[in-house]
Amino acid sequence: MDLNWLRDFECLARTLSFTRAANERNITQSAFSRRIKALESWVGLPLVTRATYPIQLTEAGIQLLPIAKSAILQLSEARQSIREADRGDSRFIRISALHTVSVNFLAVRLEEVQKELPDLRTRVLSDSLSTCCELLVEGAVDMLMCYCHSAVSPMIDETAFTRKDLLVDQLLPVAAAGPARAKGWDIERSEGPPIPYLAYERSSFLGMVVEHTIDRKPLNVETVYVDGLVEAIKRRLLAGSGIAWMPQTAIAEELRNGTVVPVGSDDWRTPLTISAFSEPAKFDQIAQDLWDLL
Repeated sequence: MDLNWLRDFECLARTLSFTRAANERNITQSAFSRRIKALESWVGLPLVTRATYPIQLTEAGIQLLPIAKSAILQLSEARQSIREADRGDSRFIRISALHTVSVNFLAVRLEEVQKELPDLRTRVLSDSLSTCCELLVEGAVDMLMCYCHSAVSPMIDETAFTRKDLLVDQLLPVAAAGPARAKGWDIERSEGPPIPYLAYERSSFLGMVVEHTIDRKPLNVETVYVDGLVEAIKRRLLAGSGIAWMPQTAIAEELRNGTVVPVGSDDWRTPLTISAFSEPAKFDQIAQDLWDLL
């Protein structure tokens, strides 16, 4: 059972609107509805009556609500208590980061910074964008590192934190070189059989960016695989299963050695900014030094 399901349910019980609750939780309404249904499946009973407007909690929902609120509060307090107990002269600086940012950017950057700050100790929590943002907002981490894009609304109040842009990445359509050349995969080709397409979950950050990039352009593809993780899609990509939009940092080596090739013009690319968010006023000296060197 995902703690986010309880947070979603608490928000829905407060707003009595799937649309308003989804906006507040910074996910699409369809994804929000799936998470409420997942919680209902876990409970074994409907939690809301969808036939009325505004929606109403069922008897099961009324019983669950105070338990959900208590669980969220207790787990948040326990996490903060454990975190505070771990503080000390050599405490770990906690960073929440998107999986792909952690793998393809942050690990390398921290290794470089460690040479300048030998006493640096970091703990990276890799997760979805919504969870990473929640960790920062709740004070469970010192810094957040994620992608930013002009077309996708941020999942945090940027006015409450300091933002530092670290790198401009590119999201571009690519495929394994062998099948791309053998089968003539080119997303600008409108004729012939559809090209197999490896897609991100539409509710994920990269899924929303790709949707914006494609917009209403004609695309002769057939979705054959959907996943929320760049690394999972990359595995299928390298196996020749289809085309996918990939962050350039995730396939830099493959582009250099030619095992992966672009399958569209620059019109199908879009910039992604890797950004860090924090509250520097709360930093100790080692955290400030890390922030300055990022």
